[in-house]
This record gives sequence, structure tokens and C-alpha cells, in this order.
Amino acid sequence: MPRDTGIAVSRRSAGAALLASFVLSAIPRPLHATKGESRILSPPQKAGGMALMDALARRRSTREFSERTLPGQLVSDLLWAAYGINRSSGDRTAPYWRHIMVIDVYAAMADGVWLYDPRLHALQPHLAEDLRAQTGLQDFVASAPLNLVYVAHGERMRDISPTERRLYASVDTGFIGQNVYLFCASAGLATVFRGAVDLVKLGKAMRLDEESFVTFAQTVGYPKG
Repeated sequence: MPRDTGIAVSRRSAGAALLASFVLSAIPRPLHATKGESRILSPPQKAGGMALMDALARRRSTREFSERTLPGQLVSDLLWAAYGINRSSGDRTAPYWRHIMVIDVYAAMADGVWLYDPRLHALQPHLAEDLRAQTGLQDFVASAPLNLVYVAHGERMRDISPTERRLYASVDTGFIGQNVYLFCASAGLATVFRGAVDLVKLGKAMRLDEESFVTFAQTVGYPKG
């Protein structure tokens, strides 16, 4: 029986296309993507790093930062350490109030403000504006490569008072901030957790809804000098 070359060619073409798509998907996307696109981060490197006791010994606050851009892999590892998913249940690297996730982590960088999506391990575009200077009252925030802004969803905390909402949201933010501190100590980065923020002004600049509010911010970068 003569061979159907048309079907064979189609199958080879389909196989080649499938292989090409697999190879492309395996290549980590660069941190800097076209405006408006989601940034799928490289898989976080979960092995290695500094021993915990050594990281605790080196943990400190720094207020002098280099303007040097952070590599994409380092940003990926940092965000996963801060608030990434570490179990098949979807739970995070940081604990949270009543098992309700009320905190979002935003990344304010030179090319805009991005929302960290732990489920996809991606940065979702939020604003195209450089808001780093508005993330704090100190001069260094404007030129540091990354300012993390912690935002709470008040609508997820309906059964408690506004004062209690801010209290519990602040505690959850503190857990995340300490994860960032320990990661930075291990990776040789500088960081400082900041309360010197015009919270209302920043919330408006970020165009948050009425139920959401900024709790704290945290600057991350290479040490200056």
C-alpha cells in the first residue's frame, strides 16, 4: 500500500512545532518585557543559600543603595522567598491571619509598578509610571532599583474593626518583611523595612480601591560602594 506522504509530513510538522514550543517555554523570559505584558519569572532557586543562623547574624537594615539593576533570577528568588507558594496546598512562605490572604506584594521599579502573582510566579502590570520616589519619605527610595509595597485587602477582613484590620495586616506584612531580610542577608543584598511612608498619598498614586490600603514598604538593592 502506498505511503500517505501528506499525513507523514503533517505529523513531522506538528512534532516540530510541539518541540519548538517546548524549547521556547523552557527559556526563562527576561525581566524586562513589553509594556502591558505579564512577566513570567524564572523558576525560583529553592536550594542552597546561607545557613539560617548565619543569615540571622548578617540581617540588618541599610539605607544606602546602589542604583544597579537586580537580575531577573534574583528578583524571582526574592519574591518567592517573600511570599511565594511553598506547598501543594497553595500556602505561602509567610504565615497569614486566620488563613486568609489579605496582603498583596507590589514591586515598584523604574519601568512601573507590578503586582506579584504567587500562583503564576509572575509580575502582573499595574502602572507604567515610576513611583519609586513616592514609596517613602527618604531620598534613597527614588533611585534604589526595587521598592516592595505591601497592600492589604480590607474587604477580606469584614468582621473586625478598621483598627484591628490595620493591626493584623501589619503583622502579616512583618512576616513577609522578615523573609525579605533573611533572603537579602543570604544573597548579599541590602534592604530596609520602612514605615516612613505617606500611606494615603501612595495609595492614591497606586490607584488602589477604597477597601485596600498600604501597610509598609521595603527597599531592596545592592549595597552602595
